[in-house]
Amino acid sequence: MSVLSGLTAALSDGSIEVIDLTTPLSGDTPVLSLPQPLANTVGLTLSSVSNFDDAGPAWAWNDVTVGEHAGTHLDAPVHWITGREGKSVDRIEPRRLVGPAVVIDKRAEVAQDPDFLLEPEHLEQWQEEHGQLPENCWVIFRTGWSARGGNASDFVNADESGPHTPGVSVAGAKWIAGNDRISGFGVETVGIDAGQAATMDPMFPVHSFLLGADKYGVTSLRQLDRLPVVGATLVVAPLPIVGGTGSPSRVYALVEAS
Repeated sequence: MSVLSGLTAALSDGSIEVIDLTTPLSGDTPVLSLPQPLANTVGLTLSSVSNFDDAGPAWAWNDVTVGEHAGTHLDAPVHWITGREGKSVDRIEPRRLVGPAVVIDKRAEVAQDPDFLLEPEHLEQWQEEHGQLPENCWVIFRTGWSARGGNASDFVNADESGPHTPGVSVAGAKWIAGNDRISGFGVETVGIDAGQAATMDPMFPVHSFLLGADKYGVTSLRQLDRLPVVGATLVVAPLPIVGGTGSPSRVYALVEAS
């Protein structure tokens, strides 16, 4: 049996499960909000073209208006000034969008501190426990934050000082960006940076370091509690928008059934 035949058979008989990690995209899905006078993206709007009526008696379809960075979405290098000469979404090699998922589980820490930051020592400790990161991997930051997804206010978790959501320190972002085995970084929050990242130097260090290093981000993931720490394969499927700085994406994990 060939490798692909074995995979197809395993998907058919359920020995490999496909887990959807994507937040459903609607007009109510929270999107990142920047303070004035900075401009903000839009969420999702559907406008009916026809709906089994005189405009189209046998079919229904909609026009879609949506920001590149709405809902579960991929950040391409050209999204950030450090990567402005890099790849747009359509130019990212498909092989970079499929790879091993390694899960950094900090749910307990985030439950105690919503501003928790991932540091280099956390990533190094993971390798001490589980071995060297695999080639072309996606580092998945499991925080439990998606449990707040049903309430936009809880999900954004903002006060007078701005949002309070977990993320990565400046040193942690440099560590991830500098590791050649990593293709991307995935989070449960609305953006790949911490809620207080605007106060860091540089601002939004995950965007700054990772996108400048030809690595990619994916946000608003769900069902990460169903992933093993090692052993899953991540599949990120953005639209190949020509010149796009990002794209709403469907994100799957292939996991061996227990």
